[in-house]
Amino acid sequence: MEEALLDILAGLRAGEAGGDGTDAAADAVWLDKLVRRHNRAAHDGTRRVAKRRLLPFYLHVRADEPERWAAWNISAAEDTALVRLLQAKPRRTASGVATITVLTKPWPCSGRCVFCPSDIRMPKSYLADEPACQRAERCWFDPYLQVAARLRTLTDMGHVTDKVELIVLGGTWSDYPEPYQRWFVGELFRALNASDEERTAEAEARQGRYERAGVSRERDERAAATAEVQARIDGGALSYNEAWSLVYGEGARDAAAAGSGQNAATAGLREPDAAGRAEAEVPEVEPGAADPAAVAFPDTSWDDIAALHAANESAPKRVVGLVVETRPDLVTAASCRTLRALGCTKVQIGIQSLDDRILAANGRAITAARIGEALGLLRLFGFKSHVHFMVNLLGADPAGDVADYRRLVTEAAFLPDEVKLYPCCLVASSALTDHFADGSWRPYTEDELIGVLAADVRATPPYTRISRMIRDISATDILVGNKKTNLRQLVEAHLSAGGTPMAEIRQREISVDGADVGALTLETIAYATAVSEERFLQWVTPTGKIAGFLRLSLPTTAAVEALGVADAGSTEAAPGAAAADGCAQAPAFPARGEAMIREVHVYGKVAALGETGEGTQHLGLGRQLVEEACAQAAAAGYAAVNVISAVGTRAYYRRLDFKDAGLYQKRSLA
Repeated sequence: MEEALLDILAGLRAGEAGGDGTDAAADAVWLDKLVRRHNRAAHDGTRRVAKRRLLPFYLHVRADEPERWAAWNISAAEDTALVRLLQAKPRRTASGVATITVLTKPWPCSGRCVFCPSDIRMPKSYLADEPACQRAERCWFDPYLQVAARLRTLTDMGHVTDKVELIVLGGTWSDYPEPYQRWFVGELFRALNASDEERTAEAEARQGRYERAGVSRERDERAAATAEVQARIDGGALSYNEAWSLVYGEGARDAAAAGSGQNAATAGLREPDAAGRAEAEVPEVEPGAADPAAVAFPDTSWDDIAALHAANESAPKRVVGLVVETRPDLVTAASCRTLRALGCTKVQIGIQSLDDRILAANGRAITAARIGEALGLLRLFGFKSHVHFMVNLLGADPAGDVADYRRLVTEAAFLPDEVKLYPCCLVASSALTDHFADGSWRPYTEDELIGVLAADVRATPPYTRISRMIRDISATDILVGNKKTNLRQLVEAHLSAGGTPMAEIRQREISVDGADVGALTLETIAYATAVSEERFLQWVTPTGKIAGFLRLSLPTTAAVEALGVADAGSTEAAPGAAAADGCAQAPAFPARGEAMIREVHVYGKVAALGETGEGTQHLGLGRQLVEEACAQAAAAGYAAVNVISAVGTRAYYRRLDFKDAGLYQKRSLA
């Protein structure tokens, strides 16, 4: 390995590879040829040099073998070039942060969507072969272990992990009991607050506890243990919730809801209950084999959450975003307060359609009007909205899908910040299989699908980002429907061939490219929603690329007053309202006459905290965006600006004269 690494270094010094990112494709080809040359030289068919091991080896020597490192005589510039050349998947941190996706444990869902997968090993709507699901299962769905494992992988790939966006997947977050929510989020922060040494030691200790408890992490073993139950789900004999009760036991639900400290359920399948929900032929399961998280967890109070948040403000790994996903019908003022107390900054929300007829046909039990209310609530509370939208649902057609999406991105009640634009596909465990069998649903042809998605991209405004066009569902799990992982590329090629400019954010962000800061222009796009006037402030290059942006919300007086009346009359509990960070002494939502900064984002490669990186981070672009937003809010007559700051960005906003104000931070404009 050392010989190959020194050859790479020699190539950099000789100018054979740039290592400066200007021609990443050519550098990748050069590196691949060098690696293959070293492996051929072994003459025994072995691959002694692997690209994915080169960077971890180099980083290990640099950190732990000072004499060997000194002998290589590597300058700071060569070190930077070498890391850049060996780094895997640079887009992982191209948005300016390191993203860590974690999964909650399997849990019943109150939804009944006909297209939704039902894998009993996973939370509802997720399948065991999806990458994030595989990682979670191997970590026993333990949030601490998932963070520890992902940090280690990202570091080995050469990514800076000082600033972390946490994405919590698992179907419907709001269906999980509050004690579990507090524990799960608390463990995420606990893992990031620890030093590398502490995190490694704790991960090893937890792994030992799970193994001693007999809880399986082996995917094949868990698949075999649940195979017969899964077959009954696939065949339509059991719903996910019924199967969950058989596999994990109702006692798990009661324990978690009561906050008794039990993180999951009994290990085996239950005996048939009095209602006859389980038949006598229900298979046995080896103790522990099907249980994803049978080790008890300690109760995590709101005071504990506040303390973990405070520690993260100065931790080596700071949370700059916390994302959860839920359904529109579960978005209320009380749930928004709870999410803020947990530190949440963005909400993924499953919308799927705005056509009430299609929503009903697909078992959504929701209306477009309620979706609009949910998006309005999220906006007033300062959250970024990331909606899931599906084409080719039961009862849909291409023309209707195009019109439906256009409504999403043009009507004032909706206008999301981000969109996951998925084509519906058929998996064995969904109720949609019956409709495919009787001919009432068919997948779009490839031409139809690309045509719909291309029209949707054309309609997307410049303040909205289309984050995805497919889900990470394995092609082996898809019975019919799109199986092409490069669907987005096909759509973009279709648009490019027609000469169509694409305005949505993902197409314009500078990604891993740099930008001439002196050539950037600050522009503002204003648009009206049902509850506010929005200002999208963006730094753009002469070619229209985006280097950073800010979302400023100017709520209408009527919307804020309506929220106050509705909240005052609500009988819902508001967990989190008494958290120790002072939110009991401050309004849970902005007062009348106060603006809200909902997001500040500067693109470019991640720069370490307090350092200037290769891209546009830490060059003052964010500060200028904030100052301009405050000036615009003052000019519009607002007395103060709130910011929905992530826990790890609180110190940054304090330096910009924002004061802690309960669930938010606030700056007076007087």
